[in-house]
Amino acid sequence: MLARGIRKSSPVLPRYFSSAQVRPADFTHAVIGAGVVGLAVARQLAAREGTSTILLERHDAPGTETSSRNSEVIHAGLYYPADSLKTKLCIRGRNMMYDLCSKHDIPHRNTKKWIVAQTEEQWEYTLRVHKHAQSLSDAPTRLVGAEEAARREPDVKADAGIVESPTTGIVDSHALMTYLHGDFENNGGDCAFKTHVTNVEYIPGEGYKITAISDEDGSITSITAETLINSAGHGACAINNLILPKERHRTPAYAKGTYFSYTASRPRTSVLVYPATLPGHGGLGTHLTLDMGGRIRFGPDVEWVDDPNDLKPSPARMEQAIPEILSYMPGVDPSAIALDYCGIRPKLTRGGGVNIGKTFQDFIIQEEEGFPGFVNLLGIESPGLTSSLAIGEMVDGLLHR
Repeated sequence: MLARGIRKSSPVLPRYFSSAQVRPADFTHAVIGAGVVGLAVARQLAAREGTSTILLERHDAPGTETSSRNSEVIHAGLYYPADSLKTKLCIRGRNMMYDLCSKHDIPHRNTKKWIVAQTEEQWEYTLRVHKHAQSLSDAPTRLVGAEEAARREPDVKADAGIVESPTTGIVDSHALMTYLHGDFENNGGDCAFKTHVTNVEYIPGEGYKITAISDEDGSITSITAETLINSAGHGACAINNLILPKERHRTPAYAKGTYFSYTASRPRTSVLVYPATLPGHGGLGTHLTLDMGGRIRFGPDVEWVDDPNDLKPSPARMEQAIPEILSYMPGVDPSAIALDYCGIRPKLTRGGGVNIGKTFQDFIIQEEEGFPGFVNLLGIESPGLTSSLAIGEMVDGLLHR
């Protein structure tokens, strides 16, 4: 069943309702989707005095889709247009993430990142990333010379050059989500897990009537909320299409990424290593990241699929990834590389590039015209984890500006 439907006293009315218009709703805010972004949004809204927030999640726990199947990287915000939401929210979110993790003992580490180029074409693009980073207020990068590179990371190969991101790091995403979930509930938030939203109706003067079915007993329940935030990840387009007219419907695209484990003790690195990628690519290359235990993993690559539940690793992907890995870590033992897990990026177009270029697709975070109090979060792929706290702040601002 859905949560209790209680309201805290003295609700704060959204800016677009007058006290004469509003009928009592069950909640002031409803958030659909309990990934790391939904958790961050719900936590931010629940912290407001005199509000009530419910978080609806179709799975039996938070963060079981994209949020638990990623690289756990705290990104610096280097790759995107300066005026894009991805850049602004990544940089703001990165700073908020480091601060939150430090204050609350959430495992994280500032590892730094090397972008390595092997050819002149790759180096030319990498230098453009470096130049772009220098134009941003808080995304510094630096060049690493051959002598320094050999001294610090002798196992990393970069024939044409290296750009270092000093502010890139890693975070234990599960520990982060556990904290956000706990803080949300400490602020009085209600969670309804194993709850599938089946219909949403906008009711002028009241807000949104949300109908959902419970996986626990099959019961169907409806609640009302003055505001609604669509943070449903792979299901976000479906929620969008329940609410908006047909001409504003969205079709999702799914970019599957396969990760590979590495069991040998050598070679090693203390920094994350990203191969230089050219504009228009759907990902950042099969890169090397570290977990909190210092273990190496490679990935993700990019494979377009039709089903967001297609999470089975394919041996063919490993055959394609090994040459790319060896291009920047030639000492890697291919026999120690194994298929690990897959994740799916929730994109809005196939082939959309993650970096500056004609195919770049930004986050969509907006209050939808004609539907006051409905905030849509679409295409929240990388750097969504890094941006999550800043996205929560932005959504709060859209609803309460």
